[in-house]
Amino acid sequence: MVMAARPDSRRGGSPFERFESMIPDGASIHPAGPRNALLYTTLALLAFGMLIQLSHASTTLPAAEFSSAMGEQLMFRLAGAGILLAGMFVGPRGIERVIPAATVLCIAALVLVFVPGFEQPINGAHRWIRIFGRGPSIQPSEVARVVFVLWVARRCAMLDGDLRSLRRGFIPTLLVGLLAGGLIFREPDLGGALLFLLCFGLTLFVGGARKQHVALVAAVGVGLMLVAFATFSHVSERFAVWTGGSSNSQVTRASEAMASGGLSGVGFGQGGFRNAGLQYTQTDYALALVGQEFGLWGLLLVVGLFSAFVWFSLRLVLSVRDRFAALAAFGLTLSVALQAMVHLQVVTQLAPPKGMALPFLSDGGSSLLASCLAAGLALGAARPRDHGPAPRTAP
Repeated sequence: MVMAARPDSRRGGSPFERFESMIPDGASIHPAGPRNALLYTTLALLAFGMLIQLSHASTTLPAAEFSSAMGEQLMFRLAGAGILLAGMFVGPRGIERVIPAATVLCIAALVLVFVPGFEQPINGAHRWIRIFGRGPSIQPSEVARVVFVLWVARRCAMLDGDLRSLRRGFIPTLLVGLLAGGLIFREPDLGGALLFLLCFGLTLFVGGARKQHVALVAAVGVGLMLVAFATFSHVSERFAVWTGGSSNSQVTRASEAMASGGLSGVGFGQGGFRNAGLQYTQTDYALALVGQEFGLWGLLLVVGLFSAFVWFSLRLVLSVRDRFAALAAFGLTLSVALQAMVHLQVVTQLAPPKGMALPFLSDGGSSLLASCLAAGLALGAARPRDHGPAPRTAP
């Protein structure tokens, strides 16, 4: 598959042209190479995550609860692997027709987090729902980030040049994204809303929107930060912790845990900080557990795997000829990479404290399954299909 042979009508007028300039003239990227490498990298992250969860549960749960907890964790990871492979088989084109309906369902789910009978508030936050109080809890914002990336990628491909029109293309597209982002912010979840808008805005930009228009998305993000800072005391407190104006025992203990690991760690299952005041090492502070038990080598392994994830994702995007599929793969892998980046920065104190799961490694749930879905559909973008040109009419 030769990159130079792509018709301009499929990618013209977008930053994809800049990405393609990275490839020497006459060179080609066969999609099978980056697709397989990305698949193996994702499976390696899933397997290492199971190891981390096994270590955490073995020293924090009573023997009577250990088996059931690990059984549930294994079930989630097997389900995640199944979703990954199913997404790889179907690809973005395979679910293109259901994207509008899925988008409407996601907006409805983001509203249901506030509706009695569905809401499941935890620590004052409305981020989860249960169907009439039964079954496992679901975090709609995690799924919404995946679905809205697909929606905006599809819309960019359908609008083509009209996306650069403020009235006909960009504003209607932006309003839909702001609706979902505003609902996530209202939960309240400032970090989740900013991550959502970042994925949405960057996909819009790469899809061909004007830089001046995409700056509106950035302005909304800054506005949300200012509103949150003035409205929610916990947000201003977290910024104070980050800048050194205040302290937080969780942040301090996480740093101490990683420092205690040294070069090679204290050993698998030997990390004692999880039972000495450091909470959420199975979820929001999973990297701290890696640093304590596996040391610097373990941290470098995690960073290396996610770096490989980003590298092979970019090469996969550049190997896909279909504009919608390539743009969807870009946004989907971006959503996983940015979430991982936030987790790494928070635990290492390079960003204000924010509860954010580490994709594929943290405790299973909505986040794990959504990450697997995103990676799987991105992998499916590289399937050898005969795609027709995307329709021009906006949904």
